[in-house]
Amino acid sequence: MEFYAVLKQRRSVRAYRPDPVAEEKLQRILEAARLAPTACNLQPFVIHVIRDPQLRASLFETYAQKWFTQAPVVICICADAHKAWRRGDGKSYADVDAAIVMEHVVLAATAEGLGTCWIGAFKPEPLRALLDLPPDMQPVAMTPVGVPAENPSPRPRKALAELVVYR
Repeated sequence: MEFYAVLKQRRSVRAYRPDPVAEEKLQRILEAARLAPTACNLQPFVIHVIRDPQLRASLFETYAQKWFTQAPVVICICADAHKAWRRGDGKSYADVDAAIVMEHVVLAATAEGLGTCWIGAFKPEPLRALLDLPPDMQPVAMTPVGVPAENPSPRPRKALAELVVYR
């Protein structure tokens, strides 16, 4: 799919068919994530691919939306703030890096004809326990990945004039 078409077609999908995600599609999505730029190329992230039906069902305790665990795959991006680049004032770029990685996942999945929905409103502690994360690794974002069972309409967007300042 052409790049700008991918950008226009990306939607937050909240209904999924039970069809499995083809392994070659999943690998292309993960490769897109691997290629995501990170500050100083430190890549302070880990990608958790959750396919196990029982573990996916357990994710409901971290984000209590029934549709969330319908997809055959859930991807969780975790980041280690101690391994990330820090700006002069000490701010870690781990969350920024993880967000860029997740956006690569979302756009690659769209290019593959799959649906996603960026999830940030989860309960981090139960998720940390379910994924058995080490102390320094923090979950940043999750998304289900699967064949959409809906075709959401585009959401309204502000005009460029409201978002851009030329200087």
